[in-house]
Amino acid sequence: MAKYLLLKHYRGAPAAVNDVPMNQWTPEEISAHVQYMNDFAARLEETGEYVDSQALSPEGTFVRYDGEGRPPVTDGPFAETKDVIAGWMVIDVDSYERALELAAELSAAPGAGGKPIHEWLELRPFLGTSPTVAE
Repeated sequence: MAKYLLLKHYRGAPAAVNDVPMNQWTPEEISAHVQYMNDFAARLEETGEYVDSQALSPEGTFVRYDGEGRPPVTDGPFAETKDVIAGWMVIDVDSYERALELAAELSAAPGAGGKPIHEWLELRPFLGTSPTVAE
């Protein structure tokens, strides 16, 4: 088994097919999207492939150590993570191909108009996990 992180992005990834921002969705569309995510996670729990997932708040701050007795420095010249990452899911699967299959399925969560988003998800293996990519 190998663990993979599926990252959902607010922006920074290629545009989704159904590219209507979530802040323009109706409450019913948001509920349907969240239900899809919950159902997906529940199904993976049954197969033993689910590890954890969280949606992230848009609030956040970059912090770094700036020396003894000095206040921490916040923010910086980097892209704001809070603007980029919407949430994540960790899966534990038998193969890289299975991880790709699940990421593709998750990208079809419904969005505006109840239509699949077909969003791009970033799939990253945990360090120490070497994916086997079929050439």
